[in-house]
Amino acid sequence: MSFQAYLDTIEKKTGKIPQELVDEAHARGYGPDTKAGEIVAWLADEYGLGRGHAMALVHVVKNGAGISDKHVGTTGTHRDESDVLRLDGLANR
Repeated sequence: MSFQAYLDTIEKKTGKIPQELVDEAHARGYGPDTKAGEIVAWLADEYGLGRGHAMALVHVVKNGAGISDKHVGTTGTHRDESDVLRLDGLANR
């Protein structure tokens, strides 16, 4: 599953676009120095997200929308179209 696909699935599961969840995390004080486990626990408690999906969002909360270009343009299952994730929701594509 691509990084973007994880975020798209999170949107489907929670009804919130990724940016809304990132904003909520930042409003709670979560950021670059927050332990991943804290954010994962919050997402599990509030939204029922599993660890894999939560960790995708942890990356964005801590590091922003940029990702490694390792899988960009590849043909594998983990391929992403861009090294910048879309946080604005499925309806905006």
